[in-house]
Amino acid sequence: MLNYIWSFMIIFAVLFSGFRGGMGVVTTSALTGAEEAVTLCIKMCGVVAMWMGIMRIAEKAQLIDILAIKMAPILDFLFPSVPRNHPARKYIATNFIANFLGLGWAATPPGLKAMVELQKLNQSNECATHAMCMFLIINISSIQLIPINTISYRTIYGSSNPTEIILPTIIATIISTLVPVIFAKLMYKKGER
Repeated sequence: MLNYIWSFMIIFAVLFSGFRGGMGVVTTSALTGAEEAVTLCIKMCGVVAMWMGIMRIAEKAQLIDILAIKMAPILDFLFPSVPRNHPARKYIATNFIANFLGLGWAATPPGLKAMVELQKLNQSNECATHAMCMFLIINISSIQLIPINTISYRTIYGSSNPTEIILPTIIATIISTLVPVIFAKLMYKKGER
């Protein structure tokens, strides 16, 4: 559906500009935007490589395993149906840690692996389990302690204080995570009755 909406908006904007005599502006804007996108991707490659390397070192040093053990009470509360020794818990913990650091792109691979492992616990291919729904909710809301991506973007675009967004980000992401988690827990309890 979103593809149709975006396609309509783009086609409408181009046609409207064409009728108003602004095709030169549209062409220039499209080329400038494409150039800026490529430049931003190249600049962000260093940030992505550094943090992916740090996550890989943490994984090799078994720091992720240690943090997954330390996160056991949280994981027990959020995912009571997932056994403690199940591989999904390690992937969930890795995903959470990457999201805490604001590394959304680093959270994606362990998130996908976590879903594959959670599906192994699912008895149905037609319906998601409570654990799968809870993981999706938390992954979408993404609590961030340090929004590294956003700080990097702000630095690249010349912000005088790129880290001033840390506190508002923490507050906003805690609220955006707590509300759906509470809702999911209430719905789960209601479904058990």
